[in-house]
Amino acid sequence: MYLPFCGIAITNAQLFAASRKEYDRSRALLEVVNDLFEEQTDLEKIVRKIMHRAQTLLKCERCSVQLLEDIESPVVKFTKSFELLSPKCSADTEISFKDSIEKSSYSDWLINNSIAELVASTGLPVNISDAYQDPRFDAEADQFSDFHIRSVLCVPIWNSNHQIIGVAQVLNRLDGQPFDDADQRLFEAFVIFCGLGINNTIMYDQVKKSWAKQSVALDVLSYHATCSKTEVDKFKAANIPLVCELGIDKLYFDDFSLDVDAMITAALRMFMELGMVQKFKIDYETLCRWLLTVRKNYRMVLYHNWRHAFNVCQCMFAMLTTAGFQETLTEVETLALIVGCVCHDLDHRGTNNAFQAKTGSALALLYGTSATLEHHHFNHAVMILQSEGHNIFSNLSSTEYSDLMQLLKQSILATDLTLYFENRNTFFELVSNGEYNWNVKAHRDMCRSMMMTACDLGAVAELVTSEFFEQGDRERSELKLTPSAIFDRNRKDELPGLQLEWIDGICAPLYETLVKLNPKLQPMVDMIKVNRANWEELNKKRQRSQSVSSPSSSCSGDSTETSGCTVAPCCSGDADGTPSKPVS
Repeated sequence: MYLPFCGIAITNAQLFAASRKEYDRSRALLEVVNDLFEEQTDLEKIVRKIMHRAQTLLKCERCSVQLLEDIESPVVKFTKSFELLSPKCSADTEISFKDSIEKSSYSDWLINNSIAELVASTGLPVNISDAYQDPRFDAEADQFSDFHIRSVLCVPIWNSNHQIIGVAQVLNRLDGQPFDDADQRLFEAFVIFCGLGINNTIMYDQVKKSWAKQSVALDVLSYHATCSKTEVDKFKAANIPLVCELGIDKLYFDDFSLDVDAMITAALRMFMELGMVQKFKIDYETLCRWLLTVRKNYRMVLYHNWRHAFNVCQCMFAMLTTAGFQETLTEVETLALIVGCVCHDLDHRGTNNAFQAKTGSALALLYGTSATLEHHHFNHAVMILQSEGHNIFSNLSSTEYSDLMQLLKQSILATDLTLYFENRNTFFELVSNGEYNWNVKAHRDMCRSMMMTACDLGAVAELVTSEFFEQGDRERSELKLTPSAIFDRNRKDELPGLQLEWIDGICAPLYETLVKLNPKLQPMVDMIKVNRANWEELNKKRQRSQSVSSPSSSCSGDSTETSGCTVAPCCSGDADGTPSKPVS
């Protein structure tokens, strides 16, 4: 009668001991989680913590973590191995930790890699109670080591994508017993968290390397893409002609009267004439350096180059001064518009947004938006401003600086024609109905965007046809696509008709609306009418030619004459989805 009570007491004691053991192990796992997510910036530190915890949990003599060199490769090759020896098995009371050991310098016991390689290749755990009796164990290699392996527990380490990134291995329980099923379950649970921690640390390291690579690239770019001191000194000491001498206040200004250096001096005159240098305390040397570096960061493409940027800026300058918008807009708005015009096509590659998307370019992947190039132009402008000695906004107050950067971004993004199509009907209706109000922020924002588009469309563009044709050639050769008419040099005879569609559908409505808002802009409408008449004559000539000869004979005649047309709005080539993009 007494013994059943003894049995119950013993059973309860055993259950309590088992429960206590599970509690301790669960608590240990929680501590593991805390350890791993406390340190995610240093691989060696996190592996050190992993092995300390593994020894504490499983009470083993030795443990190791080995990481694969290439997780995608079918060939198992460890790039880094870490080992930890229990102090009870070491002559030294301190824990021995050998980190980042290359395979050529593995310690003796790591030469026996047969089990680790097997686990890494199969993804299955291995639990060997008697190593010398297991055929998978290389007993001969073990003979060369001072450390003799009795039992092995090795499990794969997985990342969050369920890929094996390495193996964790423990050897020889301290009590001499083999690792049991409970040990294996605990170790497998433990390694799940280890995998997450190691994966996060590797990703962090990759991010650090990417940042370092970007930092080096920016440093190289800053050195090679910025102007020289000689150039700055030259323009700092140069005599800047007056506006009347340059003629830059005229809407019918011909930019070909200026060479590339003269355009810099003319740009300097614009900033001074608008009072930007005085108002915002812009350091003159910094302004020279900034303009020269901006010029240098326009690529040598046929059309979207420094000359085009200057054209757009000059058109804006004429609108601000001659048409009197400078009196209506704030000084910060004026500065944002001028700087936006100068920077609006920075680092343009001579192809439009649609081409970037079709080719899956790095720019398209980076920005993932229809306004791919416009976002790139803005970010490039910011990068130049942040380069040493280039911040022309350094003396602005924090409020002015914040407002200016918002306005600058809005100005550059406004040159995306997709955005123009979205907003123009609202703007046209406001002006036509007499409801436009300068005191309404949304109305002002819309008007500034329309001014940017008007300037971008209003530049002389004899070379844009050649740039478009080059893109069409690339679409045909690289993408195996038939380019649309405006990009197809084989259909250049259609250019006059496309240009008429462009003027009537895109340009004329915008300029006519701006004239309703400000009658002083009438010269823009007058010029586009003259240009339209030229295109109309060419189109009629083409139609007459087609009626008496083949299309091929008319093509050569029209292409020669269209190149002589001047001063007409054209497109920037950045927008997607527009029906046609004719040129002047």
